[in-house]
Amino acid sequence: MDDREPARDVAPAFAELGGEVSDDVSPAGRDELVVRRSAAPPWPRHRPAASRPTRWSRKGPGRRLRSRRSLAKWRVAGRTPAITGTVVWSELGHPRHLIADATEVTRLRTGAIVGVATQLLAPAEARTCAIIGAGAQAADQIRAVHVVRPLTALEIVDLDPDRAQALADVVVGTDADKAVRDVDIVCCATTSTAPLFSVDSVAERAHVNAVGAFRPTMRELPDALPADATVVIDEREAALEEAGEVIHALEHDEITEDQLIELGAALTDGVPSSAGRTVFKTVGIATQDWEIARLLAQRYL
Repeated sequence: MDDREPARDVAPAFAELGGEVSDDVSPAGRDELVVRRSAAPPWPRHRPAASRPTRWSRKGPGRRLRSRRSLAKWRVAGRTPAITGTVVWSELGHPRHLIADATEVTRLRTGAIVGVATQLLAPAEARTCAIIGAGAQAADQIRAVHVVRPLTALEIVDLDPDRAQALADVVVGTDADKAVRDVDIVCCATTSTAPLFSVDSVAERAHVNAVGAFRPTMRELPDALPADATVVIDEREAALEEAGEVIHALEHDEITEDQLIELGAALTDGVPSSAGRTVFKTVGIATQDWEIARLLAQRYL
């Protein structure tokens, strides 16, 4: 099987969906979408949880997705997923249900949405990539980028060189500043709470994907990078609530909310032409989970 096959299947569907909806909206007319984001405080000795119930109908039977995720508090050697949980897909009039591992759904949809954003924002001639973080998200980040910008050079950076080497037989390293210098595309998939590299290390026309930080206290990018780039996010409310890089840059007056462009709008209306850097920041939204579940149900139910 071609390593790029999962991304080939999912990314086009995401591109089509992205232009239609974002989280917490109910489009009028022929389609209906109801999405609610909620977070529950942890019970004693339990992990905090987030719930994203979603209902979608399009000229046919109603379909419901319920995703319950637990945010892991502790990790051992990077092996415990940051998010665990279950995704359940149900359709009116259908006797069977689909139950999927939320960790795998997250991995697929994060890779797919990065592929969509990279196709939109990275220079057409981009062929080199550095990925920082060799954890669970890394492989699908690479696959998705490779689908839309066939790579000729790749470097994987991780604090554990052996883990990076196990991911792929390519150049590995531990110096993020050195790795991102002069490459066309940078992918960040870590749980860092401090910037991974200096803005001066990033090429003038580079495209940067940041997928790791999903709490206000986490961030992978220096404030000066979004301040000097076209910044696209998956959904405004989610980014303002969860994206540490966005929150930190706003609090320090490096950017304004007006500079944030939602991916759906960017796919529909385009982005301002720029010869400079571009950044895509994703924290994940329920409609992305919905689309992965829909594709799984389409294939297996």
